[in-house]
Amino acid sequence: MLERHEVETFLALAEELHFGRTAERLRVTTGRVSQVIRKLERRIGAPLFARTSRVVRLTPIGRQLADDLAPLVAGMDEAVRRAVEAGRGITGRLRVAFLGEWTAPVLLRAVGLFTGRHPECAVEVTEVQLANSRSSLRDGTVDVLVAAYPFDGMRCGPPLLSEPRVLAVAATHPLAGANSVSLEVLAEHPVVQYPAVTSAAFKRDRTPESTPSGRAVPRGPVGNTFSEMLTLVAMGRGVLPVGAHTRRYYPRPDVAYVPIHDAPPILRGPVWSAGNDTARVREFVRAAVQANPLT
Repeated sequence: MLERHEVETFLALAEELHFGRTAERLRVTTGRVSQVIRKLERRIGAPLFARTSRVVRLTPIGRQLADDLAPLVAGMDEAVRRAVEAGRGITGRLRVAFLGEWTAPVLLRAVGLFTGRHPECAVEVTEVQLANSRSSLRDGTVDVLVAAYPFDGMRCGPPLLSEPRVLAVAATHPLAGANSVSLEVLAEHPVVQYPAVTSAAFKRDRTPESTPSGRAVPRGPVGNTFSEMLTLVAMGRGVLPVGAHTRRYYPRPDVAYVPIHDAPPILRGPVWSAGNDTARVREFVRAAVQANPLT
């Protein structure tokens, strides 16, 4: 069985491919690194590194061993981190946010349940916009965000909110008086576009490039905020598929909302960075699900 220091030395050298840098990283001598690697190679029965006076590189056997060991070590470190967190309890500070007015009540119910269970953890609530929602999760400004799916590149918890889709059109638009429409009508009208910072998967879901039958969807102008996108709709510059809750939170006399009878519902829920999967985050997501039964 390999000892921990042997695994750490091997994986460090596999990353650095330099004995001096590896020794500095591990705070040992270069000779100690060489000694550990030679001992490990004798145990394996084959060279793990090819060495010259200028270059150190992994052999195929060394590469395979590194690929096999790295996730195991990462799993062990994660298990220890979670045990430490569990021993300390849920304390510190948790920064949560919502995107869209209709997600605020969902978030606040989650905060109420979480703080009741974990009074020693301070919760800060903020609102983010389309332009900074992803960057806030990446830079750690926000730990958990309640937003619409899909939110690619992040971990997404169970959905907390489901709503039908409707088509936002100008109040004077020919479709404004329709009882419902099909997604196929998107091929007949320009569709207002989300800003460039919005994820590709989200754009494909909300403003697809083609209808279910394959007809091309004409692209309309881009709005920088959701209110700006609705203003473009009101001006007759295009139409926009949105969630039905938009009627309640963005009531406008110059915009009509027409049900889309063949569109799947929009789902919203907790979103967080995979690199920020802490006990606080996991407990908050659990509280959010329990406080908001999906309807």
